[in-house]
Amino acid sequence: MRLADALAQRPLVLDGGLSHQLEAAGHDLGDALWSARLLRDGPAAIEAAHRAYYEAGAEVAITASYQATYEGFARVGIDAARTRDLLRLSVELARNAGAGVGREVWVAASAGPYGAMLADGAEYRGRYGLSVAELERFHRPRLETLAEAGPDVLALETVPDADEARALLRAVRGLGVPAWLSFTVAGGRTRAGQPLAEAFALAADADEVLAVGVNCCDPRDAGAAVALAARVTGKPVVVYPNSGETWDAATRSWHGPARFAAGQVARWRAAGARLVGGCCRTGPDVVAQVAAELSPTR
Repeated sequence: MRLADALAQRPLVLDGGLSHQLEAAGHDLGDALWSARLLRDGPAAIEAAHRAYYEAGAEVAITASYQATYEGFARVGIDAARTRDLLRLSVELARNAGAGVGREVWVAASAGPYGAMLADGAEYRGRYGLSVAELERFHRPRLETLAEAGPDVLALETVPDADEARALLRAVRGLGVPAWLSFTVAGGRTRAGQPLAEAFALAADADEVLAVGVNCCDPRDAGAAVALAARVTGKPVVVYPNSGETWDAATRSWHGPARFAAGQVARWRAAGARLVGGCCRTGPDVVAQVAAELSPTR
């Protein structure tokens, strides 16, 4: 079944933080490639992490390609041909992990923002000093490669800036794979400071976009954002906040209390959420709680 058709029937459960599960399994993700390093060095670990989320109740797995880019891999000596193989492998691993779960599952090919490639926390700031055209040229080759691998959807995620959203919406045109567009936000604004209603409105008339929403934000900001995205776009809403802790790019560590509570899921669903999961610092236990909240029997 196509993902769009499934969403028309009921909400679906996304996975949690892939890096969280990999670190819990003992993998060091401290370099600039983050979880993408394991596409080269430990693909079996990525497949196992996806499987853990499927077993917890996830119905959509987000691939390990968030920080996988031609430019980022080139910095560590990986050429373009090998990068294409690794990007395609990210989709294959997520697909293989779901092969034996006994129910229908879907794969979302992750495309993180330009700031993720910089590996300096810029995805939480935006405003890179690049034009929309320059950002489109950065994103298009990776998106083309991911689309060729046959995912069910392209996850344009953790977007901090309306200009980058414009670039991504241009870059997915004609690829033949639907996309969701998900901003990282603080309060009622993008991380770059633009009004969130204006950012969501960019996708309202984009035929390629099947869902709009937020991810990697404080769970306390998610509810209002879900309602706003539904009202502004009329599209299904995707929401997968982080734990509520704060990322410190200087120390590359998380600080503060966790605030993700399963009781929030019902409110997000009522406001229009159709794809619900967790982002950084949320593991299979959180996904299991989300799955229980979204169960048709509730």
